Amino acid sequence: MFKHMKSDIQTVFENDPAARSLFEVIFTYSGLHAIWAHRVAHALYKRRWYTLARVISQVSRFMTGIEIHPGAKIGKRLFIDHGMGVVIGETCEIGDDVVIYQGVTLGGTGKEKGKRHPTIGNNVVIASGAKVLGSFTVGDQCNIGANSVVLKEVPSNSTVVGIPGRIVKQDGRRVDRLSHQLPDPIVDSLRSMQQEIEQLRGELERLQTENNRLQQEETPAGARSK
Repeated sequence: MFKHMKSDIQTVFENDPAARSLFEVIFTYSGLHAIWAHRVAHALYKRRWYTLARVISQVSRFMTGIEIHPGAKIGKRLFIDHGMGVVIGETCEIGDDVVIYQGVTLGGTGKEKGKRHPTIGNNVVIASGAKVLGSFTVGDQCNIGANSVVLKEVPSNSTVVGIPGRIVKQDGRRVDRLSHQLPDPIVDSLRSMQQEIEQLRGELERLQTENNRLQQEETPAGARSK
């Protein structure tokens, strides 16, 4: 535990140029307090002391403004900067050397059961206000832009921005926006509806043509000549 605490403090100095002293970091960094409280809560959660674990997490939420479910798995050297409004769900898994800014949500969509929160790889930066929602993986060395909404898996070494999130850089190179846009379930639904409409329109035209042909066949030849 103390080894992790020392590593957490060193991580603050490495990521925040405003950190001036050990005293300041230990007593004034809410992100650090939230991580330490979570380590205690998570240890209790693994021992099936669920209620006590939740009590600790809720006290931490009240004191820091950061809500981390005690079931979440957090790697080494996580840094939560500012932190107010950060939410991390129960089945979320976070790798090593991850940086999270204020207002970030690592949550679910409300549709899944079991594993319903994202898995975050190593050396990932998630900027202010970003929402990563669902049971999928964000690969190593990724950057998630401010206020992005990520709903699908992100490959390693990618930069994602926008609503819905789209990849704008991968492996150090800028990529075409359209060909690398992450799927949007609303857009996908609209496209599916458009395809069904086109199919129905074609079927309607075929039936109209068939109906006209049948009417011509049933009409007497004398009536057609008049």
